[in-house]
Amino acid sequence: MAAAEAENPRKLMKRAYDSFVWRLMFFFLGGALCVGIVIPYDDELLSQYISGSKSGSGTGAASPYVISMVEFGIKGVPDLVNALIMTSVLSAGNNVVFSAARTLHGMAVDGKAPSLFAKCNKFGIPYYAVIAALSFCLLSLLQLSKSSSTVLDWLVGICTASYLLNYFGTVLTYLHFHEALKQQGVDRNTLPYKGRFQPYAAWYALFGTFIMTLILGYNVFIHGQWDITTFFTNYTMVGFFPVAYVFWKVVKRTKYVKPGTADLNLGTVKEEIDLYEALYEPPRRGKIGTYFNKFFE
Repeated sequence: MAAAEAENPRKLMKRAYDSFVWRLMFFFLGGALCVGIVIPYDDELLSQYISGSKSGSGTGAASPYVISMVEFGIKGVPDLVNALIMTSVLSAGNNVVFSAARTLHGMAVDGKAPSLFAKCNKFGIPYYAVIAALSFCLLSLLQLSKSSSTVLDWLVGICTASYLLNYFGTVLTYLHFHEALKQQGVDRNTLPYKGRFQPYAAWYALFGTFIMTLILGYNVFIHGQWDITTFFTNYTMVGFFPVAYVFWKVVKRTKYVKPGTADLNLGTVKEEIDLYEALYEPPRRGKIGTYFNKFFE
């Protein structure tokens, strides 16, 4: 999604893709390793937050990072960690709103959503799609009431399954694309960016995502823990996706594009992209912007 609005996508997006794995390993795996080192599995404060016996469960106070700072007795650092968590929440919210708005806009352009969401202002922002995406943020107010917070928990569970299915569909689409490259004789080395260990890494991701989707609500199958609400929360979207797919195929009478048969000849679209890349000039951003442009060249 970001590539469609990047100034120089073939260059900038490749750089972003190359650094993604290292950023993921450093921040997530490194962070988890650090927390596992400083907080033992039987930490009393952590156990109290998990069990809900201590007030603050589900808030920033229950964060392992905050707990570690509290255990060390470092004053002021827990507040700093909470502030950093807030920036992470804002970043995640910004990403979700952006993705939802651009997805809705793209669907409207393709005729799969009301044409209203295809309208943009002079800056190219699909404001109706953004408003529609932001309106779902009001659902967070359900958490203010104990009775309505249950509904919010249902929605969170449904969204979690949707995320996994989204990744599953993305990997499946890539495998079709990879097979099309192979059958049509397109060398992957000619692409602006190519992933490593393909298509084996994609098959691994496909299998892993499929398994995670199936075991998302595994606890309801444990003897004595069956709960109809939990079951439908975790598996509603798993059933909805294939139903929606079949419904669209029947109503619109579209055909399934078999692996390797996708048309990779973009025609005028590729010519327009090539022309844009050839005529692209970096915008002038003043002395500081020029310095950073030279630094990242």
